[in-house]
Amino acid sequence: MPPATADSADTAPIDEVELLTRLVSVPSVSGDETAVAALVQEVAAGLGLQVTRDDAAVVIEVCGAAPGPTLALVSHLDVVPVGQGWTRAPFVPTVEDDRLYGRGACDAKASVAAMICAAADLAQSGRLARGRVLVVLGYSEETRDTSMPRAVPRLGPLDAAIIGEPTSLQLAVAQRGLMVVELHAHGEQRHAAYAADGGGYRNAVFQLARDLCALPNLLQDKPHPLLGQPTLTPTMLEAGVARNVAPPLAKALLDLRTTPAWPHAEVGAALRAVLESEVVVASERLAPCETPSGSRLLLAAQKVRPQAQCYGSPTCSDWVFLRHLDAIKCGPGQSLRSHTPDEFVELSEVRAARRFYVELAQEYLS
Repeated sequence: MPPATADSADTAPIDEVELLTRLVSVPSVSGDETAVAALVQEVAAGLGLQVTRDDAAVVIEVCGAAPGPTLALVSHLDVVPVGQGWTRAPFVPTVEDDRLYGRGACDAKASVAAMICAAADLAQSGRLARGRVLVVLGYSEETRDTSMPRAVPRLGPLDAAIIGEPTSLQLAVAQRGLMVVELHAHGEQRHAAYAADGGGYRNAVFQLARDLCALPNLLQDKPHPLLGQPTLTPTMLEAGVARNVAPPLAKALLDLRTTPAWPHAEVGAALRAVLESEVVVASERLAPCETPSGSRLLLAAQKVRPQAQCYGSPTCSDWVFLRHLDAIKCGPGQSLRSHTPDEFVELSEVRAARRFYVELAQEYLS
């Protein structure tokens, strides 16, 4: 779609809580973000912002007074399914004291609302000294079909990025990656009554069990200073032909949460060096991320929010697709509230996030 703009003289201040309420009231389960994307485009255009929308993202652009670096504020418009256990209507935003309840309130429409309002503040103040700020709001981030890999190449050169995810406005400077690995243990199919006959017989289930018992001792020699050791968790097992048949194949599915100390190629090599089962890497695209040493963005963030603590995040995000940049992950909301029934965000954090994004952009692009 073509850029949508409005004359800056016609713009009016926008309230971040009101905007968040509107966003939460529009259901946007992954794959069904059209209505909320249209709302964001309408709001941004009404604020006099340059905004485009396509099949990968809604993008808002604010340009500074002079050429300079590009800072991306990145989040997502989709939410996970409602699930069970709610005591409130999930898509009817409810404000109680300092909390706004609703699906997506925390993950990650609070970041979305704060980023849009920050873009409006930067545009209206005219205090962006140089460069440009892009607000990039993708789709289907909560699934394997996230649109961010399509969106990033369309943005032009980027220098730094803030990933808007619930971090309680602390500074996530490292993020675990995810590998999905299958172990295939091969054996000999035979009648169970004759399983003990023959010295060279291999039972696939026994072989898989031995390898599973070895997992807790693997990948332990390079702990990350913030994220610690990688985790290797068997989540699914498969074997069996019939009750009285020793199977020729036993499988295990492993969920590996990796760290920047263990690139995924090294993880696969380490598993193959120790395990007798065949190691099949089913997915490795969600690589671990880390803010680069000497990060200008991190220095700017610590200057404008000195009370924020640096930490390592256990959860994945679209940072994966921006890990080549100077980047941090920071947004309002508690990560533990993501995906839960009665999801909520504290409104004081949403207001603080709006100020933080404005001040960080001004500092980084000064």
